Amino acid sequence: MAAPTPAFDRSPQPMQASASALPADWQHGVFMEIFVRAYQDSDGDGIGDLKGLISRLDDLQALGIRGLWLMPITASADHDHGYATTDHRAVEPAYGTLADVDTLLREAHRRGIGVVMDYVVNHASYQHPAFQAAISDPKSPWRDWFVFSEAAPSGWRIWDANPWYWLPSRPWEHGDPKTQPPAPAGAKDHFFATFGPHMPDFNLRRPEVFDYHLDSLRFWLNRGLDGFRLDAVPHLIENDAVRWNDQPESRALTKRLQDTILAYPNRFVVCEATAEPQAYGDPAVCGGAFAFGYQHHFVQAAKGEAASVAALASYYRSASPRMATFTSSHDIFAGLRLWDQVGGDDARYRLAAAGYLLQPGTPFVYYGEEVGQASLPSLPGDRPVRGSMSWSAEPGSAGFSPRGPYNGRAPNADTHHLAAQRADPTSLWHFYRQLIGLRNARASLARGDFAHSSADGLVLAFQRRLGSERTLVLINYGTSTSQARPEGLPEGVRPRLLWRSAPGPADAGAFMLAPQSVAVFAIDG
Repeated sequence: MAAPTPAFDRSPQPMQASASALPADWQHGVFMEIFVRAYQDSDGDGIGDLKGLISRLDDLQALGIRGLWLMPITASADHDHGYATTDHRAVEPAYGTLADVDTLLREAHRRGIGVVMDYVVNHASYQHPAFQAAISDPKSPWRDWFVFSEAAPSGWRIWDANPWYWLPSRPWEHGDPKTQPPAPAGAKDHFFATFGPHMPDFNLRRPEVFDYHLDSLRFWLNRGLDGFRLDAVPHLIENDAVRWNDQPESRALTKRLQDTILAYPNRFVVCEATAEPQAYGDPAVCGGAFAFGYQHHFVQAAKGEAASVAALASYYRSASPRMATFTSSHDIFAGLRLWDQVGGDDARYRLAAAGYLLQPGTPFVYYGEEVGQASLPSLPGDRPVRGSMSWSAEPGSAGFSPRGPYNGRAPNADTHHLAAQRADPTSLWHFYRQLIGLRNARASLARGDFAHSSADGLVLAFQRRLGSERTLVLINYGTSTSQARPEGLPEGVRPRLLWRSAPGPADAGAFMLAPQSVAVFAIDG
């Protein structure tokens, strides 16, 4: 009897490249990372959805956002974060339909906002039809789509767990990868799963498997999607128990993914690569990557750490301007929400935000950051940073859903929610709006180089330059008034104050900075 054919779309998807509906420089603006499930519920079922997101596009446009990164919206088995994919070409049913995706793209583009989505290349859910077909029969041809071994190879350890799982034990039912029951002596039939037994790795050495992913990327690009955030790309290929992380083969495959995406006009790609992010920011690999490790310096500088101020002055002297910067994200290993990292200190919060919104790279604001949303206490795993968005002071769910909050209502939702902050011109939301507006208005801030940077104790100075336009940024992280001494100013040119976060002396050219403040100048030559 022939092996069953798994039911999922793996048809070839020829490239259908149409002109982008967005401005040529949209991808140099500020992005918002959005967890759709926790953003806005439109139908009262307690789950955020695409129609809910569409209803909030005007709010995002008002903030000045130019791009959205959606955590996975593809069908998944986890019904939470979405990285356990069951179909790379279908929408998670709780989120909506392909027609809703089309509406989102059309409405976002009408507002000058691009949309990129998470794409999981490395692995699938154990419930994926191809994996189910593979485990239904040891001789199934679908085994070639995943990584199987009769005996479990020895010596493997990834994040304190053995990534080889004994199939007959149904390991996805046993929870924590670190506490799996041991396989009996001589046990056969194991599969490989970097991120736990519920998410088996694809065998990306097989051309037909990698081609399936390339076709799936084109499936979404052909609909008008503006790009992708590629998940966990250093783990695409594992060679052995020692050479498993960030192998040359993984970088080569990542470049093929990038080339497929950027073959479409005016598209964007960014990669998750935690160990060597700058290597993946190189156009020879991914062309953009999140600046893991660097994000902590924005926070530590805001707390008054001179070493981090010095790091902010030096990073972009050599780092690719395609790096993606942030202060928090959906992964708790990157840090709690910014509110918690600075202990709820409003002045430090603003300094941390200004650091990455005014530097090179692509800034990614994590949903809720723009209103100072706090993490959720006492929840396991990543759930503390994945609470539902605070839209209002509504007692039940802060405006997220009549069914209540997803994961939980932020503990500071009564005061830190969008409705109140839009009404208060001195709020965090307006602070973000003003800085994002500066970046949108000044091409040098959006796309310029990083020059004449210096750290003088707790005072940071740098210039952004593009063509004849120059912008000078000064940040005083200290708690007392300080005089900045910016370098590289053209002789005889008097900088013109564009914006400052706190009142200063009438003579702005003296570069006296109020405590914990930011000042931005045009250098008109």
